Amino acid sequence: MAASVGRRCPRLLRGVASCRNSLLHCENTTLSHFLQPIRKLPLRAFCTSARKVHTAPARSLFLLRPLPVLFVTGTGYAGYRQYERYRERELEKLGLEIPLKLAGPWEVALYKSVPTRLLSRAWGRLNQVELPHWLRRPVYSLYIWTFGVNMKEAAVEDLHHYRNLSEFFRRKLKPQARPVCGLHSVISPSDGKILNFGQVKNCEVEQVKGVTYSLESFLGPRTSTEDLPFPPATSCSSFRSQLVTREGNELYHCVIYLAPGDYHCFHSPTDWTVSHRRHFPGSLMSVNPGMARWIKELFCHNERVVLTGDWKHGFFSLTAVGATNVGSIRIYFDRDLHTNSPRYSKGSYNDFSFVTHANKEGIPMRKGEHLGEFNLGSTIVLIFEAPKDFNFKLKAGQKIRFGEALGSL
Repeated sequence: MAASVGRRCPRLLRGVASCRNSLLHCENTTLSHFLQPIRKLPLRAFCTSARKVHTAPARSLFLLRPLPVLFVTGTGYAGYRQYERYRERELEKLGLEIPLKLAGPWEVALYKSVPTRLLSRAWGRLNQVELPHWLRRPVYSLYIWTFGVNMKEAAVEDLHHYRNLSEFFRRKLKPQARPVCGLHSVISPSDGKILNFGQVKNCEVEQVKGVTYSLESFLGPRTSTEDLPFPPATSCSSFRSQLVTREGNELYHCVIYLAPGDYHCFHSPTDWTVSHRRHFPGSLMSVNPGMARWIKELFCHNERVVLTGDWKHGFFSLTAVGATNVGSIRIYFDRDLHTNSPRYSKGSYNDFSFVTHANKEGIPMRKGEHLGEFNLGSTIVLIFEAPKDFNFKLKAGQKIRFGEALGSL
């Protein structure tokens, strides 16, 4: 037996030596492959007291691995923002006031440089791709679980009925799911979360507490054209005077944020007549409460559709604000409206009047009537004129559903 082991030992030693040589060869080959780009760099030499050292220019070395550097930087910044949002949520749970920290100009410019319009158009096309019958239930179920969708309210509960994600996002509700409040003059036009509400002061509107935007920047200048029913304004007081048409009235506002899991259609909040539409092509930044607290005049940067007209107390407007992956804003009675279109450039706006020679009043809307829809979820902003004794029946941050009361006299 000892002789047998003795005969095997040389074989084992030769095998170990062979494996070691193979590993060394692989290591040398890998190291040589890694160092090959560096050998091609232009080298500079400098002398020390010990020996001559060759170095490559720092700029050339940086160009070796740009993607990992960008990835690490972007991931670090995104992680920091997520941590900030986590802190904000924890402060909200404790009932503490969240410290105000606005984004700097470079941060806003960096965010606006992201091609969110192109990405949103791509997302819209992806949503219209018909899903195989067997894949619909798992895909929609994942969405329902992620965003807390209540399918018992849907007019069609069968998930196989929806051919694509776009149809699922725009699902209709059962008629009895959202009873319209008849006791109050203004109802919620959609499901969502109340970000802010109250009286407009100094032509500034709050998107969230402590963060405002200019009323004139949001609605656009009141130029004296045939299409616009408002004369021009040159100052804050004169701009306000064009909106407040009756003595003793005030301007009020209400901001409703629609989360991805909310019902995506919006309705008429009161009985009124729509006389004009103004479309602002713009960015499609996220409009979640955290971003609204971070970026000043966020709603003025984003694409939006402003509907203006009159109700029984004077001026009334509803604005649908677009967001990331929500480039599609549809108004049912406006077939000429095309949002997030490449033919429109940022910083411009286009107007359309519903008042014609044949129809001198505009488009009449009844309270609760279907008005339009988003492709995913976004924000509705109401700005209207009302007597001084108008009262909101709301609390900031509360969840609200379409048909519930916003306020009344």
